[in-house]
Amino acid sequence: MMGKKVKKEAEPPPKDAFDPLSIESKKAATVVLMLDSPEEEVLAKACEAIHRFAEKGDENRSSLLALGAVEPLARLISHEDRTVRRNAFMAVGVMSSNNDVKRHLKKLNIMPSIISKLSPEEDVVVHEFATLCLASLSVDFTCKVQIFEHNGLEPLLRLLSSTDPDVKKNSVECIFNLVQDLPSRVTVHKLNGLPPLLDLLRSEFPIIQQLTLHTLESITTDAETRTVFREEQGFIKLLEFLTTKEFSDLHADALRVISNCLEDTESMKLLQGTGGLEKLLQFVITPTTPEVQSNAVKAIVRVAQSSENRKILHEQDVEKALIDLLASENNDVHSAVCQAVAVMSKNLGSKDTFRHLNGIRPIVQLLNSVGNEVKEAAAQALSSLTNGNQLNAHAISEADGEKLLVQLLQDSCSRAFVHAAAVLTNMASQEALRSSILTHRAIQALLKPLQSTDKHTLISATQAVAALTCDAEGRAELRDAGGLPPLVNLLKSNDIEICRNACWAVSVCANDEPTATEMCKLGALEILQDINCSLNRRNKFSEVTLQRLLDSNLSIKYSLTGHLSHTDITSDGFYDPGQAKVGHRVHTLEDIAKQVINQRRAVIAVNGKPQDQVTAESAEDRQQDSPTEPRISSVLNSKGSSRTSKTKGRGRQEDEKQRDEDESKPEAAAVEKPWTLPYDAAFHSLIAEAAKMVLPKNEEAQMYTALAKLVCDAMGGPVDLEKLHDFPWELHVSELKFELQSNIIPIGMIKKGSGRQDWSELQLGERRL
Repeated sequence: MMGKKVKKEAEPPPKDAFDPLSIESKKAATVVLMLDSPEEEVLAKACEAIHRFAEKGDENRSSLLALGAVEPLARLISHEDRTVRRNAFMAVGVMSSNNDVKRHLKKLNIMPSIISKLSPEEDVVVHEFATLCLASLSVDFTCKVQIFEHNGLEPLLRLLSSTDPDVKKNSVECIFNLVQDLPSRVTVHKLNGLPPLLDLLRSEFPIIQQLTLHTLESITTDAETRTVFREEQGFIKLLEFLTTKEFSDLHADALRVISNCLEDTESMKLLQGTGGLEKLLQFVITPTTPEVQSNAVKAIVRVAQSSENRKILHEQDVEKALIDLLASENNDVHSAVCQAVAVMSKNLGSKDTFRHLNGIRPIVQLLNSVGNEVKEAAAQALSSLTNGNQLNAHAISEADGEKLLVQLLQDSCSRAFVHAAAVLTNMASQEALRSSILTHRAIQALLKPLQSTDKHTLISATQAVAALTCDAEGRAELRDAGGLPPLVNLLKSNDIEICRNACWAVSVCANDEPTATEMCKLGALEILQDINCSLNRRNKFSEVTLQRLLDSNLSIKYSLTGHLSHTDITSDGFYDPGQAKVGHRVHTLEDIAKQVINQRRAVIAVNGKPQDQVTAESAEDRQQDSPTEPRISSVLNSKGSSRTSKTKGRGRQEDEKQRDEDESKPEAAAVEKPWTLPYDAAFHSLIAEAAKMVLPKNEEAQMYTALAKLVCDAMGGPVDLEKLHDFPWELHVSELKFELQSNIIPIGMIKKGSGRQDWSELQLGERRL
């Protein structure tokens, strides 16, 4: 009999198996401990929980770092389980935005693990958070280098074509960070990265478009990249981008890329051929945001670098568009416009157009701006406008520009100083403007720049000095302000340009005797002699400068060279210190007068002008007429002589006039009088006698003969060669030194001289007359 069928009971679990346990943890520390679990499900859930916790704020990320979550997460991004790997990347990606976490990840050498997971077969979520992590880390220089060295740029460029917008955004952001360094910047086009970048310009997400434009702006600073960019129709695509109104908020960024591309001639031709130039001008003319306008003008600046393009822009009336933009209140627009004016002013027609449009006055007013960048750009524009254009220089003066320009010399950066000095140099070529500039203490404003260590500042300062001291007023101001010592000191510069410009400025200042004498006291002659003896330092100005110094100081010229030319006209104060060696300093009369009487050859000095005639003769010199005491050289010239004379000593006479005024003050207020050369009455009488004897002669030969006889008689008369040893002229001179107790002997007191000395005195006498 069959029994009833009984249901089979389920087999109990093995005794060594652990029953499943569901844990609900509310502590992050507990979850962090779970990251070391061997169970994949636990790991996945722990990573997911940490990701959610990290997303809530930066404080949570810092807490996770303190709990030690970063190290296990860094390991888990390489886990063999896809879910664990994905969740670990999500956690690491979010946490990497914390600066402390970034620093910790750098130490863990995590870069190879992240880059290896950018492969096409990997989960798109892994791509998203891996690129997010790289975008955060790539702001650090060391991390940039690591990403580049581990070939991370190529997979990032490939991910630009991902279907996921977050992957695109993170990838292009990371690429933008990488291309801030040259190695990555020049590698993008080699990895065929331009096509996917250009495709992103059509993205529906503005942030992706903006990051793409920023990346393109960086990489198009490389010439090879610009070539490939054109080949990939990038320039055309950008121009199309500019015509799309819905992208107007990104037009400023696109214009910066355009501006880079316009450095190449090929891009310039492409711009003209596609009507792009007209589009650029529309951005300048059409009211829009200041950023768009300033970037459009900067692109115009690039276009205007070639003379052909400047001509085209001039025909398009770009000057009016630029001047109209000066009405803007934006500093960036003002700076860009001034830069464009500076470049466009290389076109002669544009220079005049800016003036006709009354554009110079508003640019002058920008010199009073608060921002240094605007003032620098305005000064640069004015420098270009006044280069070779006197009418523009007058327009600046009419706008009261002198005061602002001089002020800019004193309180500006070196670049602004250079431009301001250039404007004043251009303006100073006109006497009226030069006088106006001097009234604003321009010379005083140049003193500090003359002691600068910046090369461009020194060159501009010396050029300005040369322009402002081409007349007596400017030279007197430079002397009184103490500007000669730093100027002479610049002659010692080892920089060829600085030395050459300093030589030119010194040569201009050497056009009058007081300034030349002062520079000689400062050692200018010795420095110039040293320069001219050097093959490396000698220049075309140094030789001219030395000659001008000597021409303005005939005593030193006679001492160094042993002769004077027929154009050298000596005046009172001339002396013969004897032959000096090249490179040795020639002492002044005042220095020699203070020396104890010595055994050296006597110094012969000329001063035939009574003190009470100094003021009268100064007036006569100004009138260039002296009827009461005509000079023989003037009479000879009127009788057809080919010799020309240089009038010297006016500065010295002005000094003597000032001394007379000082002497007229009450004794109580008098100060120590400067040393003066004593009046030589005998020489004055000899000059008067020569005028009576020589001037009535009709022939030059008769004049020279009469003058020679007069000098010969004054020197003791003719002596036979056989009796020359009985003619003690040297003893006579020594006796005069002893009698006067001075190493200086007035020429009129000498009554005996040798034949050679007779000729020397004849030369001196003729030149004085």
